[in-house]
Amino acid sequence: MQKHEINCDVLVAGGGMAGVCAAIAAARAGAKVVLCQDRSVLGGNASSEIRMHIVGADVHGSRKGWRETGIMEELRLEDAVRNSERCYPFWDVILYEKVMAEPNITLLLDTDVVGADVEGVGPGPLDRPQRTERMYEYNGKPGRITAAHAVRHLTEDTFTIRAKMYADCTGDGRLGFEAGADFRIGRESVEMHGESLAQPKDDTHTLGSSILLTSRKLDKPAPFVAPPWIRKFDAEQLKVGRGINSWEYGFWWIEWGGHLDSIKDNATTIRHELYRIALGVWDYVKNSGNWPESANWTLDWIGAIPGKRESRRFVGPHMLTQADVLDSHKHADEVAYGGWAIDLHPYKGIDAIDEHPYTPTHGKNVYGIPLRCYFSRNISNLFFAGRNISATHVAFASTRVMATCAAGGEAIGTAMAQCVAKKITPAELVADPKQIAALQATLLRNDVTLLNVAKPVSKALEAKITASSESAGSPAKNIVSGTRRDELNPKSGELIVSHQWMSEPLTAGGEAWVELAWTSPVEVKEVHLTFDTGFVRELTLSPSDWATKRIVRAAQPETIRDYTIVADGKVIETVTGNYSRKRVHTLKKPINANKLRIVATATNGVPEARLFEVGVF
Repeated sequence: MQKHEINCDVLVAGGGMAGVCAAIAAARAGAKVVLCQDRSVLGGNASSEIRMHIVGADVHGSRKGWRETGIMEELRLEDAVRNSERCYPFWDVILYEKVMAEPNITLLLDTDVVGADVEGVGPGPLDRPQRTERMYEYNGKPGRITAAHAVRHLTEDTFTIRAKMYADCTGDGRLGFEAGADFRIGRESVEMHGESLAQPKDDTHTLGSSILLTSRKLDKPAPFVAPPWIRKFDAEQLKVGRGINSWEYGFWWIEWGGHLDSIKDNATTIRHELYRIALGVWDYVKNSGNWPESANWTLDWIGAIPGKRESRRFVGPHMLTQADVLDSHKHADEVAYGGWAIDLHPYKGIDAIDEHPYTPTHGKNVYGIPLRCYFSRNISNLFFAGRNISATHVAFASTRVMATCAAGGEAIGTAMAQCVAKKITPAELVADPKQIAALQATLLRNDVTLLNVAKPVSKALEAKITASSESAGSPAKNIVSGTRRDELNPKSGELIVSHQWMSEPLTAGGEAWVELAWTSPVEVKEVHLTFDTGFVRELTLSPSDWATKRIVRAAQPETIRDYTIVADGKVIETVTGNYSRKRVHTLKKPINANKLRIVATATNGVPEARLFEVGVF
């Protein structure tokens, strides 16, 4: 093995959606970042290797208006426009491209983080107590990571990576485990946190894992000869909640292994049994005689890696609970939000034939997640994001979905860059109201949605706002309201309160404009524009035809496509072909201006120009 030493500001271990967003956010905030991913592609469960569609607070479009903003929305829009045919390997390319476009990121693919040097901790991983039938909880000593160790077997290289801040976005929590961070595995009891959805007695069970499959239709019959080692299924075994209505993509309820060790058994017992189950379900579709219309359908992909739902969960200064999720508790250090149901599954998975494969408990509203859930209570420079954050098993059943994980990743990436710049620890950041306010202001400027935080301050607030025209209920003054999404009926999508400017319909060759005017010149360095990208709909990459039929796999029609920015009568920016929600125009040289006008000349579909916010900095 050839040895390498790398010095950086931030190490992100794990390149799933949380890790990708953490690395991009930290890099854009000025930190030098190393991103280690143990696979050849980025995306984790959302990658071409597993192909789980990304869901989040809008609950597959049933909580309309609550799609995640920030980097997650940026990635979704890029995919919708450039990957209209739903090619998963090209989604891998988009994630790779986004990471490689950041000059501050060093990407190490096929690289496993396998160890850590830590000041001050006690026993190492091999000296910890063994798991029993009770929920496993490890409580270590205070410490600080001084280096992480990684291995890339494909090229026979080892890496010693010395950073100021470390982020465990590995899912399984490998870096934190090696560093001696406090963690739990299993399900808490009702008594432990007063959660009505918890178990009467704590145990080591988790949600199971799944292997997915896809199929395609041919113009001729496609017989399926099942391997002799598959499981056999009949209607009785799938009678509760495991319906088969189509088979181009299936089936999330092929779930198993929650009674085993989802780390130690994942590559052996769990994967093999999931192969048996997935192929057995396909054999049932093809050969039971219940679906003659499947005759021309052929299996064209089956996952080789189980999509894992749960393993370790770290313990931070705050542990998110059922009450935080369902009662939408407010937190002064809120940095992200969630909204997926508390989505509990039977630990026996598909073997629990008399139980529904999922039991969702929906909160009335979305809920905020504090920064205290995203860093270790005993390792002073360790953040984490993804399914391993500080949450009980019940609360984790909501936070585990990938769009929520991505939002947390962006939050910790931004926080880590701030910690590096200010030479403070996560605990010191949280303890200082000014530092928390600065972090939240940065997130808001980057189009992150925070539910209970004052809106960002911009020079636009001092301006008089006028427009070429206004639609009823959507006045020009909305562009400085600080609210960057409409209030919709979550079920029907009907508009309740508009928070954007909407012009009257554009005429052929016409334009619509909104203008900011100040009584005296203001310095303009950056102009931030936030457009409408159709939060009334779900937006995700999915092999499912059912999910995709409600999605626009192109530029979202509500978005302004072509526009100019005019300062005191002079065009300073011209954009054509826009499909992004957030555009930041950084001027080569700052200017002083009395007036700033945004002139829209075309949209991607709707007749009127729409704009949520103009920020001037």
